Amino acid sequence: MNASVATADYLSRTAYGIEQALKTSIPQEWHIPARLREAMMYSLEAGGKRLRPILVLAAAEAVKNESDSYTLAMPVACAIEMIHTYSLIHDDLPAMDNDDFRRGKPTSHKVFGEAMAILAGDGLLSHAFYAVSQAAALGVPTDVAMAIVSDLARLSGVSGMVGGQAADILGEQGVTSITELEYIHLHKTSDLIVF
Repeated sequence: MNASVATADYLSRTAYGIEQALKTSIPQEWHIPARLREAMMYSLEAGGKRLRPILVLAAAEAVKNESDSYTLAMPVACAIEMIHTYSLIHDDLPAMDNDDFRRGKPTSHKVFGEAMAILAGDGLLSHAFYAVSQAAALGVPTDVAMAIVSDLARLSGVSGMVGGQAADILGEQGVTSITELEYIHLHKTSDLIVF
């Protein structure tokens, strides 16, 4: 098997595993308004390459190289996908990019309304940190889980992805300099990949 076939197989298998984990990432036994759960899952299960969570799992396997690395890292992989999805939901809103479609499907606010889309994004963001705590419950050392929370909050927050999104919105008000454009790409896009 050549390297490109092996890589494609790894990406396909890992994306499938992530898809399965995302389906059960919000506990069924939790009492959540049905429409909110539906809105969260609608966007979370909308597909995509799942590059960010694949990178989390590949890094865990490369660093630990233990049989349970994949299982222990899966909650973190789901968390990064939840944060990425929340950012897409909010980015599509009328106050931001006002997009009607994402990945060939109507955007969350077109299906569920703006208020429910905002809440779905908020729910995914906060649930991502719960998901990381589940890695600790599976056996990831507490100090490692706390370091993951810290990095994820920083790189997805105001000094990372959110700051990049703010710079993008501000850049739309006039001419964007090359320095501002680099800041946008480094933070809005790259920081979750850096994570």
